Amino acid sequence: MATLINFILHIDAHIANLVQHFGAWTYLILFAIILVETGAIVLPFLPGDSLLFAAGAISMTPAGQAAGLNHWVFMVLFFVAAMVGDLTNYLIARKGGRPLLDKKPFSFLIKGSHIEDAEAFFQKHGGVAVIMGRYVPIIRTFVPFVAGLSAFNFRRFVTYTFIAAFSWSFLMTGAGALFGNIPFVAEHFSAIILGIVFVTLLPSIIAVIKAMLNKKK
Repeated sequence: MATLINFILHIDAHIANLVQHFGAWTYLILFAIILVETGAIVLPFLPGDSLLFAAGAISMTPAGQAAGLNHWVFMVLFFVAAMVGDLTNYLIARKGGRPLLDKKPFSFLIKGSHIEDAEAFFQKHGGVAVIMGRYVPIIRTFVPFVAGLSAFNFRRFVTYTFIAAFSWSFLMTGAGALFGNIPFVAEHFSAIILGIVFVTLLPSIIAVIKAMLNKKK
């Protein structure tokens, strides 16, 4: 966990290190991280928003451009990774159903509370939850799974997922490309990443507080 936190807080330095050692292969490495974060429901804590922002920023640096990195390519790759990940997640749940949660490694790595939070989120917002959930860490991993468990219409799910994946990849990566190398942002990159994580987690934090307050009533 400490390694993961360090990776997230200093993600710009870690991606720069990847670029230095692997060059254009960085595309494939970051694509795989986003694909796994979304598609493999047992790994919901991998970085998402911060990784897209950092990738957009690094693509605009001299080192990134020397390695042949381009933020437009990142946008397309992250869109595909998010789309494929969500569809895989949905189909796993649709085919396996709720009994899947009692089998390893799902039973060992997935907390029931995560599924309950995602179910509540999905029930409250309906199909739009697929779009909204894409912007909430952890929730974005479980909403497609819950949609599959509930047998949500596949065509509607694909439509919502397309909108979510497209907007997320282009907005987050584009923001990194536009603002990531502004001197103030570059100097306070870890603080900016923390801010991104906090803002994206804010809906979940509010939901937890509301749930705690309701229990006390």
